[in-house]
Amino acid sequence: MVFIMTDFKTPQENFWSGDFGLEYSKRVSDDRQVLSNIDMFSKIFKCTGKINSAVELGCNIGLNLRALNQINPEINLTGYEINEYAVNIVNSLNIAKIEHDTILSPIKNEDKYDLSFTKVVLIHINPDELESVYENLYNLSNKYILVVEYYNPSPVTVSYRGNEDRLFKRDFAGEMIDKYNLRLLDYGFIYHRDNHFPLDDMTWFLMEK
Repeated sequence: MVFIMTDFKTPQENFWSGDFGLEYSKRVSDDRQVLSNIDMFSKIFKCTGKINSAVELGCNIGLNLRALNQINPEINLTGYEINEYAVNIVNSLNIAKIEHDTILSPIKNEDKYDLSFTKVVLIHINPDELESVYENLYNLSNKYILVVEYYNPSPVTVSYRGNEDRLFKRDFAGEMIDKYNLRLLDYGFIYHRDNHFPLDDMTWFLMEK
């Protein structure tokens, strides 16, 4: 069993902070994903200036933060994560400042980052609370916002490993572009059968404030 914070607003937060989140963290602990993430971020960064700092909402065990650190060890990295087991794992890497907290509450952080991002995290947020996460992504960024999620043109709910109301697909980037008048810089698709750097089928959207 893992420690579960008790002041959550949604069943999805309890789900990911508890034993399912622990088992997920163990299941995805594959160094090959770091290599695929390096390839993904390298493509994305072709559209940006130099990235000196980045914050990830829902960093889990740090597979994305590890990729960013390997691309440039000088990047100042911060991550927010709800699951205590995952927090302990990513803290042990000593590559980022990690906050053990929900991302649904307003993040009180005076620091601004060149890049704020999520990767397969928005899909697990209660749809009624998405606006709060969008707000955190927007407020923490001083230039770029990246979402890497499962895309669908209209909101749908998908059964997730036998669990209902735990995976939601929609046009997250489009909603943020409309809400904050962001500029879409680039987007791309990652295919699970890629010959060299496979990841789950997901679409990334890079936006600029």
